[in-house]
Amino acid sequence: MPLGLYISVPFCRSKCSYCNFASDVFSRAVFQRYVDRVCADIKNASRTAEQMAGRFERTVDSVYLGGGTPTILDITQLERLFVTISQNLELLPDTEITVECAPGTLTPAVLEALQRCEVNRVSLGVQSFVDSEAAAVGRLHRRATVVDDIARLRAAGISNVNIDLIAGLPHQTQESWEFSLAESLASGVPHASVYMLEVDEDSQLGRELIAGGTRYHAHFVPDEDVTADLYEIACERFDRAGLRQYEISNFARLGHESRHNLKYWTRQPYLGFGVDAHSMLEADGDFAHRRGCEAHTGGHDVVHIRDHNLTHTGGRDFRRADTAHNNGGGFSPCGSDVESIRIATPDSLDEYLAAGPIKRTPVTRQAALEETLFLGLRLTKGVDLTQVVAEFGKESVDGYARTIAELVEAKLLERHGNVIRLTPRGRLLSNEVFGRFISVTQEVE
Repeated sequence: MPLGLYISVPFCRSKCSYCNFASDVFSRAVFQRYVDRVCADIKNASRTAEQMAGRFERTVDSVYLGGGTPTILDITQLERLFVTISQNLELLPDTEITVECAPGTLTPAVLEALQRCEVNRVSLGVQSFVDSEAAAVGRLHRRATVVDDIARLRAAGISNVNIDLIAGLPHQTQESWEFSLAESLASGVPHASVYMLEVDEDSQLGRELIAGGTRYHAHFVPDEDVTADLYEIACERFDRAGLRQYEISNFARLGHESRHNLKYWTRQPYLGFGVDAHSMLEADGDFAHRRGCEAHTGGHDVVHIRDHNLTHTGGRDFRRADTAHNNGGGFSPCGSDVESIRIATPDSLDEYLAAGPIKRTPVTRQAALEETLFLGLRLTKGVDLTQVVAEFGKESVDGYARTIAELVEAKLLERHGNVIRLTPRGRLLSNEVFGRFISVTQEVE
């Protein structure tokens, strides 16, 4: 099965107050060192996969440069990443190639570079079309900038554009949110992503909200009920306009669903490079057997599937402590019970540049079953239990019969034959639903 590639570029022009990613403002002097390191990792990808006991596939059908803001790299650095990918991996003819861009960074030179690199999809971090709302969280663009960027992308032959929006920003009201939705639809983009503002200690705004302070306009953040209402309004407006919801946070016209993001939710293999990059590969059982399943790396990982806010639901980022399939690190459990391997790079720039250790987590068949259920439920089409039975066996799925029945009774799931899917209410409470499909077998050390 072809791989998806994710390249993390953790550099920003400014740090947005809501951002909880491993990105920040750094001196441009470090850019070249970072690109050198990422390119070296790409060249060594097959060897790294072997060392991690993962199955390596050279063919690729999706590439995603996320951040941060990849388009603040120098043109030569940006192009070098793509050249290194093409020299070491085989990109299929119809590969989806996405680059995240902050509005206002698409200079003529950058646009020309994207064309040379055969980029065919761009994701714009708009967040709000209301200038005052964007400014309140540290965004540097204005509405007119976004409109101009979209027009120039189309003129350059890149019409597959995504717009990111956030519900629950400071000063946001239903009226201002309706304006952002209307502007998104008026732009004619075929894809939009809507995330509800996260409140956690990993962002400046989140910490201020928790503390009950007023910095970063925290006292103007709508409450959770209002934010949920805004999300539901977006679902209705986009659906009515032909942008169908195909995942909790994502909407697209037919044929424009993000191929790369679908890999995460359907558990297809992918490789991540750079700071805080995550990978999932099929387990190479022969290699684990040859090594005698000896310990390789310590530590615990999480199911941390982040390709720019992929896991934002219910106002929180759903992260799963890996209690179900990590017994303390290393190559154990091993053998036929290991279905796949998850790999994570350091989440600090300094540690990554210093070649800090890679975390490896073996995913057992039980954990793979759980992931298949709760990741699949992110998709609007839901999970076909017939397919799950074919992969994991009837007894494995029967073990969830009571859970599914209870969630259906609570109107968090709906069931049609052998297909289960989230209800609209279930999408708002998706973390609670997902938690019901996770077994905790031991404590994390």
